[in-house]
Amino acid sequence: MSQSISLYKQLASHKLFTKNINFDLTRIKLVLKKLNNPEKKLNNVINFLGSSGKFTTLHSVKNFIEANNQTTSAYISPSIKDIKERFWMGEKYLTHQEIKQTIKLIEKIKVPLTIFEVLTVVYVMNASKQNVDYHLVEAGALFAKDSTNIFDFPQAQVVVNINKQHLNFLSKNKKTLDEVIYQKVGFLSNFTRIYVGKQRPYILKKIKRCLKKNKSEINYPNTWRLIKENKRFFYQDNKNKIILNSKNIYSKGLLENLCHAIKIAIDLNINKKVIEKAIPKITFQGRFQYLNKGKIKNRLNKSEKILLDGAHAETDAKNLSNYLKSIKISKYGIWAMMKNKEPNLFIKQLKNVFKKIITIPIENEKKTMDANKLYQIALKNKLSVDKANNFDDALKKISSKEKKLIVCFGSLYNVGNILNKN
Repeated sequence: MSQSISLYKQLASHKLFTKNINFDLTRIKLVLKKLNNPEKKLNNVINFLGSSGKFTTLHSVKNFIEANNQTTSAYISPSIKDIKERFWMGEKYLTHQEIKQTIKLIEKIKVPLTIFEVLTVVYVMNASKQNVDYHLVEAGALFAKDSTNIFDFPQAQVVVNINKQHLNFLSKNKKTLDEVIYQKVGFLSNFTRIYVGKQRPYILKKIKRCLKKNKSEINYPNTWRLIKENKRFFYQDNKNKIILNSKNIYSKGLLENLCHAIKIAIDLNINKKVIEKAIPKITFQGRFQYLNKGKIKNRLNKSEKILLDGAHAETDAKNLSNYLKSIKISKYGIWAMMKNKEPNLFIKQLKNVFKKIITIPIENEKKTMDANKLYQIALKNKLSVDKANNFDDALKKISSKEKKLIVCFGSLYNVGNILNKN
């Protein structure tokens, strides 16, 4: 773990690299050209882009492909517990040493890059050496000039739920949902397969308008459904009905992401029986994740459960709220958030859910939102709220013999810290 923190600190303090967001493909394309275009060696690239659900959809597709005795590389963002999680290479993650060595090679080119661009190049350089069947690539914030938009002929491009989450990355005169949609889907490749996940009706209408002239085979979310029969969930399309036999996936949003992945897997000619067998094994780290063992779980009373969810957008909060309202025991929240989010819009979705919320800062994060600011926002929304200096203090304030569910939410970075403590 210390090696991971050290690597992130090394990148953050590097004179050639910047933490600032700067959307421009010129820099990364120059670096790749100087490296003899390793991105052209990646076959069967599948891009995953959108606002909410990129990781869970990618991870599900990855599990189905690997259950089919095929191999993948994968690039995800952000990592939860360790920087290594960003780089899956067929059978293992890159080691810290391999990441360091690749960064040194990038340094020698002497082209200024953003940190996300550096990490993308680390992935591409190493993935280009792997003999795998598919390369799964998760985009950053937007897509038009995102550093993952570098592949000429991707096998497929997957658009997950789009919402207001990335408005903060747009210039002042373009901070609109229309612009977010345009930046994400207006620059998709022609002559590929495009898979659009479940959307609000007015967003889907705008996506269709953006893709009107796109010459790809486009699969819209009306080609499949998530259905419920006798308390069981199923994926259904015109030809298939697959039971979602999972004890690890709880919310409607995550089940829809799983269904979206099933549609993609079927089109990749993965057998229905292979998909059904893989579903029970799929888990999503940091997304609706119960801690059933570990140091933190051992500190709690037997009557207490703890749930981690990195939800940090308004749409994610609604999904979390709907799930928590189905649970009939008392619920307490531990809320942390990064500065570039919209805490007021977020917390409004969680009204009448928690008996009490404790606000905390995110440890080891300079861009964490102050616990007092979150406290004031919760007060304005008439929530029962307290604040603490850190997660351990918050847990002490909440933990008791009362039967309850403790929910840690608002940031994947905070969830990562908690998982490492556990």
